[in-house]
Amino acid sequence: MDDDAEIIAEFLVESHENLDQLDRDLVELERRPGSRELLSSIFRTIHTIKGTSGFLAFNRLEALTHVGENLLSKLRDGELEMTGPVTEPLLSMVDTVRALLGSVEATGTDTAADVDVDAVVAALRAVLEGGAAVWEEPTDVAGITEPATTPEVDSPEAEVTDLKLVGDEGPSRLLGEIMIERGVVTDAEIAEALAEQKASAEDEGEHRRGVVDSSVRVDVELLDSLVQLVGELVLTRNQVMQRTESVDDIELVRAAQRLDLVASELQEGIMKTRMQPIGQVWSKMPRIVRDLAVQLGREVNLEMEGHETELDRSLLEALKGPLTHLVRNALDHGIEQPADRVAAGKTATGRLLLRSFHESGQVVVEISDDGKGIDPDQIARVAIERGVITRDQAARMETREIVNLIFRPGFSTATEVTNVSGRGVGMDVVRTNIERIGGTVDMQSQVGIGTTCRVRIPLTLAIIPALVVGEGEETYAIPQANLVELVRLEADDLAGSVEELAGAPVLRLRGHLLPLVSMAEVLGRERPAFESLTIVVVQADDLRFGICVDEVHDTQEIVVKPIGRQLKALPTYAGATIMGDGRVALILDVPGIAHAHAVAQNVAQNPRSDAAKATGEAASTALLVLEVGGGRRATLPLREVSRLEEFSVDRIEHSGSAEAVQYRDGILPLVRLAPAIGLVESVRDDDQVSVVVHESGARRIGIVIDRVLDVFDVTVVCSDVGRRAGVLGSAVIGDRVTDLVDLDAVVALSGAGA
Repeated sequence: MDDDAEIIAEFLVESHENLDQLDRDLVELERRPGSRELLSSIFRTIHTIKGTSGFLAFNRLEALTHVGENLLSKLRDGELEMTGPVTEPLLSMVDTVRALLGSVEATGTDTAADVDVDAVVAALRAVLEGGAAVWEEPTDVAGITEPATTPEVDSPEAEVTDLKLVGDEGPSRLLGEIMIERGVVTDAEIAEALAEQKASAEDEGEHRRGVVDSSVRVDVELLDSLVQLVGELVLTRNQVMQRTESVDDIELVRAAQRLDLVASELQEGIMKTRMQPIGQVWSKMPRIVRDLAVQLGREVNLEMEGHETELDRSLLEALKGPLTHLVRNALDHGIEQPADRVAAGKTATGRLLLRSFHESGQVVVEISDDGKGIDPDQIARVAIERGVITRDQAARMETREIVNLIFRPGFSTATEVTNVSGRGVGMDVVRTNIERIGGTVDMQSQVGIGTTCRVRIPLTLAIIPALVVGEGEETYAIPQANLVELVRLEADDLAGSVEELAGAPVLRLRGHLLPLVSMAEVLGRERPAFESLTIVVVQADDLRFGICVDEVHDTQEIVVKPIGRQLKALPTYAGATIMGDGRVALILDVPGIAHAHAVAQNVAQNPRSDAAKATGEAASTALLVLEVGGGRRATLPLREVSRLEEFSVDRIEHSGSAEAVQYRDGILPLVRLAPAIGLVESVRDDDQVSVVVHESGARRIGIVIDRVLDVFDVTVVCSDVGRRAGVLGSAVIGDRVTDLVDLDAVVALSGAGA
């Protein structure tokens, strides 16, 4: 019902506007009866009203406009000429249509008994049949009555009764003066009469105010101009507020505070005028899904949630193309053929879900399907074949990174080129267009279960709240949508809280490891020695990390300005703004910084991930802690260790590129742990090598290490910091950050199997 009411409201607004134009066109057409342009415009207007009336089941309105359309058709074809006897019924038709629209607005139907439709239809038909219809203006044509005549004033009371209050000054004052001059009342009675008149006028105004009066069409360019002006006002407000902080003029401070309030309310109001529901984009999706499903031979049930979620009009326009492509991609690559789904134990009809919602000052749009999912092994294989990545890079990438290779330019897994897919273009354009409007896109998938593509975009690009920070002599802004918290560490806390992992600092924060990025490094300077730390904890998608800055100033609403083309290629900056002192501050691109500095994912979100599962997820686990790669620490579950051995270097033999030793009447393949987990192997002068022997059934593997450090019985709190090929993540063991070895990956490198 809400959708029907919205459609009817739009129909009423558009129809009233068209009727106003129709009045002008008909009068002009009488002056220029041969104008094809005017006839075409009038015909289109009546045709539109007729078609929509039929769709909404307004039968009287449809019947009236249908006859009027037939008459206009003859005028357009030259069979009739626009004369006075023809114009009058057409103008009366316009009045009657307007009255029926008023009935629709008031009662929801066009069945109002006081609107005489039959007389107008008869007059129109008479003209159509070639008769010179005798036209009499109805006494109440289209519900319009003659204005009432003003009664004679026989007494002051009669004059007071007939006066209508239409404003606060003129008529009210006139009423009071008349009553005082005639001496008919007291001051109290005058005040009471004025109040009653005003209340009556307000009630009448509210009664008259309808859907047409409550809306106005404004040119988009005017709205854009207003947004720019409000942006300049916000900049000026910021400058005034900063200047008033150092003055003692209390009146100036009050005026500045009032300016701050008014500017904020004006900004909020103007931004609302540009907000539109995402349902405007989704309205086309059912047809797209239906047509593509038929073309591909799929059966798909489309579900849409959150169509009322609003975002800026400019962002909505930019989002149309990417969303359409993601929906097409879900049908083409995700949802299987009905027979394949049934064979896999699924229903024949696939499910495609579009969902949008607000989260942390952003709009999140999800496109989910219950299809076959994305096979990371296939993605990696195709990526290597097409030169997108090297085999070595693939070995070091985690599953999620491999899945997101589909956004690389030129990448496609399609075996043949069709008019739907296979050209290797599209997904890279999707990411580019979304990132251009300050958004991010991420793909998550499980083989055989389905895929979810998550798009995050800001509510607006014009004015955003931001945290202002300082580094050196420069000022930078961090969008508040990316802000999680602020952390301050003094010198005494640094030693126990900050460590280094693979050469990069990490903060142990409430039991989790948080990667740190120095703002100095972001700017291309040398990372300073930390004496104290001010950390801005930020998040973009599932990435959480800390940016170390010199100082934190305050939060402000900033006006986003585009940066010059010289800086557009830098992933560090998303735009610029002008601060209160007139200086330019660059806006940091948090996802860009995370990507450029290879920040690990899901730091504080998955305290017990695959590594924890590998250790049994018990309350405590016995771990063998090893030294490997020149002082780095790694660990293996003690239960996976069969023996600790030392072999003479001259016992190591080679078979191709593989190393092995003869061991217990068999061959023990060797894997050097340091290069297997992405570290540089230590250069040692010893003639002995330390080996951890792992056995599984009848198969064995020897893992070459530097030395065994200790055995710890601990509860593992795993972080994805340091996660890479051969390493499941890291944990704090024995007060040191330690890599958790992916034993399966190491065994696979040996070729021995597990």
